[in-house]
Amino acid sequence: MKMRFAMTLPRNVAALAMALTARPALAQLHPIEQGNKGAAIVYEISFPNIVHHEAEVKATFTAVPPGVLHTRMARSSTGRYALHEFSKNVYALKAVDSKGHELAVTRPDPYGWDVAGHDGTVTLTYTLFADRADGTYPGFDAVQAHIQPQGTFLYARGFEQRPVRVTFHRPNPAWTVATQLVPTADPETFTGPGMQYLFDSPTHVGLIQWREWTEKSGGKSITFRAAVDDPAPSATIDEYAAGAQKIAREAAAVFGEFPAFDFGTYTFVACYRPSCNGDGMEHRNSTSVTGGASMGGSALRELGTVAHEFFHAWNVKRIRPSTLEPFDYDRVNFSGELWIAEGFTQYYGPLLEARSGVVPAQAFVRSLGGIVNAVTNAPGRRYFGPIGMSQQAPFTDAAISIDPQNRGNVFISYYTYGAGVALAIDLSLRARGGKTLDDFMRTMWRNHGKPEIPYSLDDARRALATASGDSAWASDFWKRYIAGHELPDYRALLANAGIAVKKAQPGVAWIGDYQFRPAPAAQGGGGRGQGNQTVAPLTINSNTLVGTPMYDAGLERGDRIIGIDGKEFTLENEFRAAINAHKPGDKVTIAYEGRAGRRDASLSIGESPALQVVAFEEAGMDPTDAQLAFRAKWLSTRQP
Repeated sequence: MKMRFAMTLPRNVAALAMALTARPALAQLHPIEQGNKGAAIVYEISFPNIVHHEAEVKATFTAVPPGVLHTRMARSSTGRYALHEFSKNVYALKAVDSKGHELAVTRPDPYGWDVAGHDGTVTLTYTLFADRADGTYPGFDAVQAHIQPQGTFLYARGFEQRPVRVTFHRPNPAWTVATQLVPTADPETFTGPGMQYLFDSPTHVGLIQWREWTEKSGGKSITFRAAVDDPAPSATIDEYAAGAQKIAREAAAVFGEFPAFDFGTYTFVACYRPSCNGDGMEHRNSTSVTGGASMGGSALRELGTVAHEFFHAWNVKRIRPSTLEPFDYDRVNFSGELWIAEGFTQYYGPLLEARSGVVPAQAFVRSLGGIVNAVTNAPGRRYFGPIGMSQQAPFTDAAISIDPQNRGNVFISYYTYGAGVALAIDLSLRARGGKTLDDFMRTMWRNHGKPEIPYSLDDARRALATASGDSAWASDFWKRYIAGHELPDYRALLANAGIAVKKAQPGVAWIGDYQFRPAPAAQGGGGRGQGNQTVAPLTINSNTLVGTPMYDAGLERGDRIIGIDGKEFTLENEFRAAINAHKPGDKVTIAYEGRAGRRDASLSIGESPALQVVAFEEAGMDPTDAQLAFRAKWLSTRQP
């Protein structure tokens, strides 16, 4: 049956007012303020050995009070919630005074360098190795220099409020510099008001293709720049910039205005090259977006990250949890609000794409399946609600450890869980009539974002009551789904929009979602494989999940499956075929070898709980006019 999606596209889409330019315009210059903040800290970075991923960094501190200068590398990163220990890639560090005399340097801990005996000036030089290039880590090579300042420049305790001046010495004169730092007359030198702003300013130096447009908000003009390091055709960069503009306008329509960007500009700092890693990271007046390959002939796959990160310009960079303020670069900020800061942004990213017409509405609908699946079926919900999941960030946000963990059973990403809460609030309010999640976001913007007053969980709870117009409903929702961990009725909520939640694999035999440990290829004639065929050891590679037949039968990570009902297997496809030959409800005897030796266990074949979210039309159902109208109001543009 043909799908009917009632969507209203933005007016004059074909005639978007975009002034595309081949080079960046020079913004109004903002001189460094001296005043009570003290003399500026001067940084320089150059790349004489860039092919081997090294940079040479110089940091000069003047008007240093007598005594020891305590310098540090950050241990955490803006927009991350775990430790990353950037000092590990710093070496060959030296210090001199104003006359070039070498100064003694001591290490108080793994993250710092103390300098004594100076004459009021300390210049430190060091080599930095960097080969990651994403939203957290810097990366240098023959084609680009991707600089994440918190992982590049050391700082000094007590000097955090001093202004900064940074010179990026380009290894190639054809390269340009993309940053939210303030330009000067020198195209390689930029300024900033202090350490916090510097560390929040990703900078990319490379063969950048520039696009620019202007928006009006609050009676002021905002210059938007797409600074894209990608060998893709010019037409693809045009498509990327046009998509970013549509998304930016749609995000502004949620809040009723753009933020007052500090220097009148906002920059999408983008790199899509094999030496970059896929990532996105929000910043106050810019965003860093990276991908591991050129966009080629289509920018579509990268615009989802653009939408997510740009929504952060409001939600987290200005609508900011008090637990993240101020951001501490020497430890982890512990926050219970990430389900709002990240989760609601996760919800709005694809919604903005749909509302702006960047992607079809049905693509957004299908994307909801991942959210509904995770919140419904992941066993972690029995242990924590969205607040508790947010507090797991120090252990999950790219945090590294070598000991086994049980995250599959106790954790749901606060991105996903928060998106599930956002979906439930939005559809619940819409079903009640007149209010939406947009109203909640506008309330948070008015109360906390625009005046930049950090919020607490209690502030968010009160904002939900205000935005809904029903404090009793808001209190009940908060108690059950936010402070608690009950499951929203997604099936009923989505049905209001003519969208079905259905089983993805009805009637198919299932014993759990599992993977076997990768096996070595057979060597010569010593294995049972033929030629280069992989010999599957049938060793379970991760913890089995609570509620699955494998878990209930007692199987665990590291166990090696031997056979079923007396028939032994050595190849993975043989084992999976044996399971698929059964139906849900069948019982089999599974033989396996674990830490306690060989065992036999009774295993009950189940049915996969996996869900999919599809429009009624796709499920062979006819939506009513009221359901189509509900859907259209939800997914259509907010622009006038």
